[in-house]
Amino acid sequence: MIHGIINVLKPTGMSSHDVIGCLRRIYGMKKMGHAGTLDPLAAGVLPVYAGQATRLIEYGDSDVKSYHAEFVLGLATDTEDSTGTVVETAPVPDLTADDVRRTLASFCGDIDQAPSKYSAINVNGVKAYKLARQDRDFTLPVRQVTIHSLELLSFDGRRGTFAVTCSKGTYVRSLIRDLGTALGTCACMTYLVRTRAGLFTIEEAATLEMLERDPAAYVLPADMAIHDIRRAKCSAKQCDFLLQGRPVPFAGPNLTDGDVLRVYGPDGRLMGIVRYDEAHHILRPHKMFADGL
Repeated sequence: MIHGIINVLKPTGMSSHDVIGCLRRIYGMKKMGHAGTLDPLAAGVLPVYAGQATRLIEYGDSDVKSYHAEFVLGLATDTEDSTGTVVETAPVPDLTADDVRRTLASFCGDIDQAPSKYSAINVNGVKAYKLARQDRDFTLPVRQVTIHSLELLSFDGRRGTFAVTCSKGTYVRSLIRDLGTALGTCACMTYLVRTRAGLFTIEEAATLEMLERDPAAYVLPADMAIHDIRRAKCSAKQCDFLLQGRPVPFAGPNLTDGDVLRVYGPDGRLMGIVRYDEAHHILRPHKMFADGL
């Protein structure tokens, strides 16, 4: 069994779950999961975690992500993308690329966003999109997201493309919905490509065909998912104690209560994730790996 991450270039037309199914067959193992769901319409970077690395998904999905998105003005659908049912059409004002560029700039920074009802957000344990398909009445709370950058790449008066870098939890199709409103019309997303998820880039992503030919060549270290978590080195005895669920004394500069650290043994293997207890100057085990990664 492998324990690592595969940077997959997800193709259009497959769900993220479909990709997991393909990788389970290619690698001959069931313990796999992905970070950051991509809809079937979307393509691009999909980090897939294998083996014990699946326990790191919650940390690996917190990174900044980048996308290239295509949109059309004057058309809105129930799913906020071109796969849905048209629910509104509207005239498109006489807009220039500079008009769109200025409007995009107004979305940069911390913004409140109402997620699409056709999203994978859980509502009382059920995916929102499942409730939406059943015509159930529900409301998703507005959430704050961060748009780090927005660059218009093309615009012909009705259709356009832009590049966006944003925080976890941002829905690009909802951003396009709100862009249409801000431009005095409506809009929906027609295509999406994720170009980056944290350290994982589209230039280094492997297609399913590449993985079929040489599966082992594309397995990355599990700790790539937690590169931004502070590193700590422990002795073999300390690692043994942590693996037994016991806290160990630890002193380090600039540590505060509750800090999360990734712990490595003397041989350089990742042994787990711990939390710092400032009051007692100890590390408490959180997620440990018996054989290291």
